[in-house]
Amino acid sequence: MKVLVTGVKGQLGYDVAEELEKRGTEVVGVDVDEMDITDEAAVRRVILGAAPDAVIHCAAYTAVDAAEDNEEMCRRVNADGTGYIADVCKELDIKMLYISTDYVFDGQGTRPWEPDDERKPLSVYGQTKYEGELAVQNTLDKYFIVRITWTFGVNGKNFVKTMLRLAETNKRITVVNDQYGSPTATADLAVLLSDMIETEKYGIYHATNEGICTWYEFTCEIFRQAGIDVEVVPVTSEEYNAKAKRPANSRMSKDKLDANGFKRLPPWQDALTRYLTKLGRYAL
Repeated sequence: MKVLVTGVKGQLGYDVAEELEKRGTEVVGVDVDEMDITDEAAVRRVILGAAPDAVIHCAAYTAVDAAEDNEEMCRRVNADGTGYIADVCKELDIKMLYISTDYVFDGQGTRPWEPDDERKPLSVYGQTKYEGELAVQNTLDKYFIVRITWTFGVNGKNFVKTMLRLAETNKRITVVNDQYGSPTATADLAVLLSDMIETEKYGIYHATNEGICTWYEFTCEIFRQAGIDVEVVPVTSEEYNAKAKRPANSRMSKDKLDANGFKRLPPWQDALTRYLTKLGRYAL
């Protein structure tokens, strides 16, 4: 099997390519230098030239706050670019796996979101990822849409690295304590996505590590496991006042994974332990 992976220099694309290669899968890894997904001609040229059996589309515009001021670019990447890829996958009659996000929901309530729940994004980023989902759904039959949350990986920027960096120069850090979700290791996600692309169990899925916490609770656990003494102060989303509105409830139902025979990811605390060990920051 040959799989083309977009966003291979990002944290998820990097881990997906590595996991597929471990399995003996032929991987064509591309990032913006090899295939600018906002360039329809380039997308056609690269994918047709590679002639893969499937595409795992990890590339995205993910700067949530910056997207509020850069709506056109965010849409070109997340919606238009995804549509270009879907068009070529249809032409080749191959599978496409699109990585989406909890930000397609409005974050209301406390129950876990189901894959088929109504999508009501609160931000430009969420809206453009929703439009990307529609581009895939309206073009293809052979598709997976996998919504993920709060990711961290060894390659690229993420919340864990940011907290560790802030702890080097701050003794007091304020973190939001009224948004609930699941921290998710891209290394664990990569295993699931690699399993999924080998099947024909198409549809929309949610995939996160097991367990729920707030960003504040996540931060406290990062510092506890890393053996770092920093005061973490809980604040509300209103007090934090980010430019883009975040969903307060990012609890995601993974029942569909069970129903289709896919293995759930381990608890997020375990994933964090393995991750910090990789970073060389873990202290017993």
